[in-house]
Amino acid sequence: MIGARLVEDMTDAERERAQRVDAVLPALRAAAEEADRLGAFPPTHVDLLRDAGLLGLVVPEKFGGLGGTLRDLAAATFAMGTACPSTALAYFFHNTSASRGLLPLEAIDAGLFADDEIPVVRAFAEKLLTRMADGCWLANFASEAIKTAAANITIATTARKVDGGWILQGEKSFGCATGVADYYLTSAKIEGYDTAEGLATFFVPRDAPGVHVRAPWDGLGMRATANNGIRLDEVFIPQDEALAVPGAFTKMLSMSRGSFVGNQLAIAAVYTGCAQNVYDEMLATATAKTFADTGDPIASSPVHQVLIGEMTRQLQTAYLWLRYQLAVETAEPPFKPKQEVFTQWRLGKGAVTEACFQVALGAFKAGGTSAAAMSGVAGRALRDLAMGLVMTFPAERGMLEVARIVTDAKANELFATAPAGADR
Repeated sequence: MIGARLVEDMTDAERERAQRVDAVLPALRAAAEEADRLGAFPPTHVDLLRDAGLLGLVVPEKFGGLGGTLRDLAAATFAMGTACPSTALAYFFHNTSASRGLLPLEAIDAGLFADDEIPVVRAFAEKLLTRMADGCWLANFASEAIKTAAANITIATTARKVDGGWILQGEKSFGCATGVADYYLTSAKIEGYDTAEGLATFFVPRDAPGVHVRAPWDGLGMRATANNGIRLDEVFIPQDEALAVPGAFTKMLSMSRGSFVGNQLAIAAVYTGCAQNVYDEMLATATAKTFADTGDPIASSPVHQVLIGEMTRQLQTAYLWLRYQLAVETAEPPFKPKQEVFTQWRLGKGAVTEACFQVALGAFKAGGTSAAAMSGVAGRALRDLAMGLVMTFPAERGMLEVARIVTDAKANELFATAPAGADR
């Protein structure tokens, strides 16, 4: 299994789940170049992943899923990243939706909800997990263009209570699988709240009245993710399609083992898979091609030896950070407190993505002008891995936050709400 290159100590059950991932990789790989050229997510991939049961990879078996964990998700996104990073990224964000079901259930078990809140929270969580297991693709929409100094993600989209449900108004600037997913799992702030206690989560059907797709995204990064974002114009969501219990959002986040909602390292696994693929392709080409005058492999030249050595170092750096982070977030019993896990990830995310980008840069240099094509493996990887430098937060912000944690013993909150009337 390709995923075993990252998760080296797979159990038998994990290997069985990884085999499902390996089975879809040829189709992902075959479509990757054309999808990148068109800047469009291949619609056939939805049925491909659904039929393989992979949309329920991290959903517990009692809800109809495969029962995988963060280890499975990291192995899956890594493997998909070697074939089509765009699909791997969109698939990652689908799986992050599971946290909105798993963490509230953990918070219930931890006694964080009042008795009258438990039925509402449980119903939403179980509905979410069951839908994923049944093959619904969920796009996780949180990010917005508006920024505040207090947090990485600021929510300005509003939710107004009306008879029978809620009215959503706002814009989401980032969200893979726009126009592809069955539901947009959308974060919004309840009117009247100015803190994260008022954040709520809603199932927004893709074709609901008032849901509009933003202009096509033509960004520097993974181009086939359907990453356009949406505008919500007075969108009505029924009460039973919302988790709008005040404080539910912060209570559920408190249950994660470390990074964000406990699965963010799987996005870094996407980048590492992409880096591994471009490394393998470069090495195969450089050892197969020979100099016309000596017959020696191009890889034997001093310049290529330096490039290959540096690429190997950078790739191993990414693996080391990922594997250790995976260990501290999945070990039972935990051997690090949450704050230390969180702090490590703020450094680790930047270290992994910067290292992966350097691998692609090395492959670009090793290929020379003849391989410097937008459709080539090195060219695509260079653009794909550039996204990792900025997604969620750049390495510099991670280092700054860690410095503040170390000196002030206080971490920035991840989520914040925008002041009333803030420009969207």
